[in-house]
Amino acid sequence: QIVVWDEAFFQGKKHEFTADCYSTPEHGFSTVGSCKIESGAWAGFEHCGFQGQQFVLERGEYPCWEAWSGSNAYHVERMCSFRPIACADHGRSRLMLFEQENFQGERAELSDDCPSLPSLGWGSSAVGSFLVRSGAWVCSQYPGYRGFQYLLESDSHAGEYKHVREWGSHAQTGQVQSIRRVQQ
Repeated sequence: QIVVWDEAFFQGKKHEFTADCYSTPEHGFSTVGSCKIESGAWAGFEHCGFQGQQFVLERGEYPCWEAWSGSNAYHVERMCSFRPIACADHGRSRLMLFEQENFQGERAELSDDCPSLPSLGWGSSAVGSFLVRSGAWVCSQYPGYRGFQYLLESDSHAGEYKHVREWGSHAQTGQVQSIRRVQQ
């Protein structure tokens, strides 16, 4: 469950959702000003239709836009669509990453959070493709889970992300330097 307000600090118009919201304007909100995640994990998006910069929202309070976009490569002052992340399974998550597109080149497998791929021995600042065996993962552009976020789910694309353009509508680079499991 997610509760959203149209103003910061849980003020203004309020609405509760338990399923996808394709467009906040369709529910009378030009954007989300603040939100609380009461259960589950959610993916928020900059634009309607699950487009633009992605934000992973886990249980807790987000009193203003800085709370969900503060560590991203650029600050996004709006969230206009969101949906639950159904496959988050923190205990059984497995992810394979490949140096090149289409599951080619060097590869590594993760079953735990990795705050720095370079310190793990990953020789490149980029990843070409991912195979999500189970769970949901957040890949970040920089070490320490900073920069653009890319949500990868085992139940989307059959867990196969063969090209950067499949990571999300805002994906412009294969630069990934930290990866963590989504917490349910």
